[in-house]
Amino acid sequence: MTRQSSARKLVGQALRLRLASTKVFQGESRAYASYVQASLSKAGVAAPAASLLKFRHEGALLGDLSAGNSQWRRGFRATPAVLESVTIDVPQMGDSISEGTIATIDKAPGDAVAEDEVIVQVETDKVTIDIRSPGAGVVEEILVAEDDTVVVGQAVAKVNLGAAGTEAAPEPAAAAPEPAPAAAEEEKPAPAAAAPTPAAPKKAAAAPAPKKAPAAAPKPTTTVAPAARGPRERRVPMTRMRKRIAERLKGAQNTYAMLSTFNEIDMTNLMALRKKYKDEFMEEHGVKLGFMSAFVKAAADALQKVPAVNAVIDGDDIIYKDYCDISIAVASPKGLVVPVLRDADRMSFADVEKTIAMLGQKARDGTMSIDDMAGGTFSITNGGVFGSLLSTPIINPPQSAILGMHATNQRPMVVDGQIVARPMMYVTLTYDHRLIDGREAVTFLKRIKEVVEDPARIVLDI
Repeated sequence: MTRQSSARKLVGQALRLRLASTKVFQGESRAYASYVQASLSKAGVAAPAASLLKFRHEGALLGDLSAGNSQWRRGFRATPAVLESVTIDVPQMGDSISEGTIATIDKAPGDAVAEDEVIVQVETDKVTIDIRSPGAGVVEEILVAEDDTVVVGQAVAKVNLGAAGTEAAPEPAAAAPEPAPAAAEEEKPAPAAAAPTPAAPKKAAAAPAPKKAPAAAPKPTTTVAPAARGPRERRVPMTRMRKRIAERLKGAQNTYAMLSTFNEIDMTNLMALRKKYKDEFMEEHGVKLGFMSAFVKAAADALQKVPAVNAVIDGDDIIYKDYCDISIAVASPKGLVVPVLRDADRMSFADVEKTIAMLGQKARDGTMSIDDMAGGTFSITNGGVFGSLLSTPIINPPQSAILGMHATNQRPMVVDGQIVARPMMYVTLTYDHRLIDGREAVTFLKRIKEVVEDPARIVLDI
C-alpha cells in the first residue's frame, strides 16, 4: 500500500469517529486537525499545516493533502457518542379528559426527528393532541398503533436524543472532458435542378359509369350488457370526536328543557358602518372588520343586562357568572369545535376580530388546545356562512343558552310607511326553560337586535 493510500485510509478512519456533538466538533476543529496531522505522520506522509484543514459546520472536511498535488474531499455527519434514550408519554389533556385514540403515527423507527416535531397524534373527544419530540434525535421504537386507545401517562414512543446516522457526502462529479473541436462541416451538394414537369395527358374519352353494387345487408345490432354495480354503501367507524359530539348533543336534549325564540335584525346600519371603516380598520389593526365582532359585543352587553342567560343550574343551585366568556362555534376538518373568547365584555372590536381569526386558523390547522375550549358561559353559532336561513341550535353543555346567526338576505320591509328592500337576518336564541323564562329570553334577543341595528349604543353605553 502506498503512503498516499495509507494516509487516505487513516484520514477516512478519522472522519468516521463519532464526536460528542456537532457544536463540540466545531469548537474542537483544531484538535481534530492535530489528530489528522498525527495520523499522517505515523504513515510517513508530510502533514499539512492545521490551518489548511478547514471545517464547515455542516460536516464537510476540505483539505489539501499534497501527495502528488491531488485534492481530496470527503463529507460526513457527526454522530454523538453519548446517546440518551427517552420514553415519550401521553401528556395531561385537561381535567375532564383521561384517554384518547391514536389518530396518526407520523414517524417510524429509524426516522430522524427534530426538536418539537410531531411523532404521534392523539384524538380526544374535544381536540387532537400533538405528541412531540423533546429534542433532535432518531426514533428508536413506536409503542402504539393507529386506532389504539391510550390513557394519560402511557408510553407511545422511544427516541434516542442526539442520535444521527453517519452519512457520506456524495463524491464530487469528475469534470467532464472538453469536447474536441468540431470538424468542419462538409459542404452540402447543391440541390439538383428540378426536372421539368411532364405535360398533362390529353383528356381521355369518358368511360361508361360502373353499375352500382347491391347494398350490403345491415349488420346485426349487438347489445352490451350493463356493468354490474359496485357496492353503494360504505361503513366507517366514527371518530372519537364525532362520538363525543353525538353524546353531548343527545345529552343536552335529554337534560335541558330547550325552547327557541326568534327575531329579525335589519343589517343596514351595521353594513354601512363596516363599508365606511373597513379599510381604515384593516390598516390600523391588521385584521378585517366582520359582523361577528358586533354580535359578540352585543351578546356581552345583553348577558350583563339579563344575567339569567349567563347562569347555569348546578344541582339545586343556580350559579350566576359575573364574567362573559363567549364560545364561538367553528367548523373544523375533524368536526365542530367551540373556542372561547375570554372576558369578551372587556374586548374591543379589534381584539374580538383578531382572536376569532387566530382561533379559526388553529381549528383549521388542527392545533386547537384544551385550554382554548375550556369554560365558556354562552355560545354563538353562525350558520349564515353556509347559507342557513333559519335554525334552532342546540345548547352547548353546561351552558344555558346559544345564539344562532343566519344568512343576510334582501327582504321587503315597511319603513316609514313605505315598502323598501332591506338586508335582514333572522336570529335565534335557544335556551334552557328550566332556568330562563320567556320574558328574559325575548328581552335578551331584543337587546341583541337594538345593539346590532344601532352600534352607537355600545359606544354610548345606552
